[in-house]
Amino acid sequence: MARIAVAVVAIPAILWIAYQGGVWLRGLTIGLALVGAWEILSQSGFKPRSGWFLMGMGTILLLLIIGTGGIDTINQYYDLNLLTVGVVICFFMLSAMLASIGKRPPPELYLRHASLFWAVCYVGLLYPFVYKVGTEFGSVAGGDLLLFLFALIWTGDTAAMGFGKWLGKHKLAPSVSPNKTVEGFLGHILLCLLIAVLAYYWLLTEIGLLVILGAAVGVSIFGQFGDLVESMWKRSIGIKDSSAIIPGHGGVLDRFDSLLFGAPFLFFYLKIFVE
Repeated sequence: MARIAVAVVAIPAILWIAYQGGVWLRGLTIGLALVGAWEILSQSGFKPRSGWFLMGMGTILLLLIIGTGGIDTINQYYDLNLLTVGVVICFFMLSAMLASIGKRPPPELYLRHASLFWAVCYVGLLYPFVYKVGTEFGSVAGGDLLLFLFALIWTGDTAAMGFGKWLGKHKLAPSVSPNKTVEGFLGHILLCLLIAVLAYYWLLTEIGLLVILGAAVGVSIFGQFGDLVESMWKRSIGIKDSSAIIPGHGGVLDRFDSLLFGAPFLFFYLKIFVE
């Protein structure tokens, strides 16, 4: 019941914000990302008051602000893509230098630094693409694109579960997610193709049908592997959920893991075939 109640409230709210765009969408993206950053850093063993945690959170926040174009003065003087690369490189070098003078055994220092860098890239680089999909394609309503993206992810996950339980015989990634099957993976793609056809005739008539179908297949594949990537991280540290912040659903990373890989794919795909 908690799971259903959260969905009934959250889905309309998220879609409303998606269609508002601007500061609303930026605020939602950054807010969810910061919760996800807290989850991945704390679950990876970084204490909230430690220098490592604060450095990671600060860098993620900076990447989110840059990635969503949150400060106009930055936009005026810097290429945001180049600035993002610069922040990531500087963070990698600085954190690596600090790790190299740590007092723990070298293998532990290396793994802690790798975990920190992975967390910063995972949250700080991927979340802004949700905002970009909803704001950077002037010829198509950003809300329509986000609705299309969310529909592919949310309904596809349900289809994968259903097809997996109904027809599933071949394990997709047994060591990372034992319940996922090849049949469920294909069922996810199949339903996404159906959603794409509906979206074409209902929302996205200005984009060619073949382009929409290609987008659906790509989002489906990347989204499902995004789910597996998050499962790989959780199993590597022995947890089931990234947190319990969303009743009945787990954590923010649990709910948006597919989105974090699906959104970047859709953004670059649209840049190539639509703009």
